[in-house]
Amino acid sequence: MADSSKKVIPGGVDEYIAKCPLNVQAKLKSIRKAIQEVAPGAIETVSYFQIPGYSYEGYDYNGMFAWFSYKQPYIRLHVRPLAIEEHKAELKGCPTTKGAVSFPLNKNISLPLVKKLVLASLNVMKGNATKRE
Repeated sequence: MADSSKKVIPGGVDEYIAKCPLNVQAKLKSIRKAIQEVAPGAIETVSYFQIPGYSYEGYDYNGMFAWFSYKQPYIRLHVRPLAIEEHKAELKGCPTTKGAVSFPLNKNISLPLVKKLVLASLNVMKGNATKRE
């Protein structure tokens, strides 16, 4: 479990995307936008794992609930494990691990599915943790 006393430092996502290949940047930007639509006001940072992540203060794991990354040949969405478990049927055709979904670069990414997964991860975080005042 991450040290919840650490402060999440905003920023770094534009730089992360800019370092990726040009043919990947638009897809990363679309995932970023989908996350921001589901979680308005979330703190956007590059910290854990040196990938873009999103958090709301006051929850476990520093309030982190979603991340995205690029590693050839995939764009990955990282969410809390229960969010993946809850949507296993919809994720057929996409490799998954306990906490990540890998979208093949040569296929379109379902942004409605991204939004569902992020919302589920956010709900897991809020339901499994007591918000600190």
